[in-house]
Amino acid sequence: MSQNDQVIHLPMPTDGPLEPPAEWERLRGQCPVATVELPSGDTGKLLTRYDDVRNLLTDPRFARPTTTDNGARVAPEGAGGSAATGDYELAIPENGEPHLRWRRQVGKYFTAKRMRALRTGMTKTAESLIDDMVDRGRPGDLKAALGFPLPVYVICDLLGAPAEDRERFSYWSDAFLNVTRFSKDETRAAHAEFIQYMTDLIAAKRAEPGEDLLSMLIKESEAEGEGMTDPELLSTGMGLLVAGHETTANMIGKMIAMLLADRSRWERLLADPSLIRTAVDEALRYDANLGGFGIRRYLTEDTNINGELLPSGTTVFCALPSANRDKNTFTNPDEMDLTRTPNPHLTFGAGPHSCLGQSLARTELQVVLETLLHKLPTLALAVPTDELQRVEGLLVGGLREVPVRW
Repeated sequence: MSQNDQVIHLPMPTDGPLEPPAEWERLRGQCPVATVELPSGDTGKLLTRYDDVRNLLTDPRFARPTTTDNGARVAPEGAGGSAATGDYELAIPENGEPHLRWRRQVGKYFTAKRMRALRTGMTKTAESLIDDMVDRGRPGDLKAALGFPLPVYVICDLLGAPAEDRERFSYWSDAFLNVTRFSKDETRAAHAEFIQYMTDLIAAKRAEPGEDLLSMLIKESEAEGEGMTDPELLSTGMGLLVAGHETTANMIGKMIAMLLADRSRWERLLADPSLIRTAVDEALRYDANLGGFGIRRYLTEDTNINGELLPSGTTVFCALPSANRDKNTFTNPDEMDLTRTPNPHLTFGAGPHSCLGQSLARTELQVVLETLLHKLPTLALAVPTDELQRVEGLLVGGLREVPVRW
């Protein structure tokens, strides 16, 4: 069997919880458009080079597979995790002018000015959560104490949802993103609860609008007559809650684990806190644990990628963390360089489907880092790095716990 005929099974094994699969480098060099088999048994193509991934993500012709596409599914029959199975689709326009209109409507809320305004409140919340962790004594679990609750408080504030519902949000997010933890029946039940919750929240915002994102979108819809439909409002709220909670919660834990795995990185930031901004982006680039499947794109026409003609109907998986380690784009890509600039990583995607909340995520990560450096300068991992454990089956990648001492 030639290298190009070889089938790669996803997710690929790694040598450690923070390490990339060794196979990535070989694929980038020898087989940049590889055939992969998913846990479902379906097959697709995997892109590992930076230019290939970026070119596909910025191509406005292609979007995620829908239930009518018959694209490759990640999860096996009977498994949960509807973001992977395609059992539930958000009613957000995927392509063309409707998608751009949706992005413009939601994007107005995620301005740099608004993120700066949120920063003071984020810092106070982070300080309070860190104090609570210290009061409970050493060692602490940084993910449970800070990584999980902070993004939930922030996204609840943005959506105008009660923060006391955060445990339910966590369960619903897992049901959406974890392909091994829940059965299909459990996932469907969770989604029914999630839909009902968000429907009731939108109704409450219509009755008594506030200053939150959902209220703003409802006011625009009523004033202009061309705003979001109810299904779009519902999907926007659900999508932002899942994306704003799960991805950032996991990234907080991974970022701190990466910085503490080689404590010279932490010492560098203590000596020069002005590096916090570039350090956050470097952590986003360096993260090899972004989930083991990549971003899916469905080809609606024959497409040439890196000299290989892929037929219409192919599902392509874009390996963002592999692209972020491409030596043709990044100097010394396997080194974590806290001063790296420019840093055109693809962690937030690219093109018409890039992450709308990336300014919010960056702000949260910066706040966490500057607050921890200030309050707990002696912070260290409480276990050897290789004893950290990945969350199995999670599409966005994460660590189960981040045990720390100070």
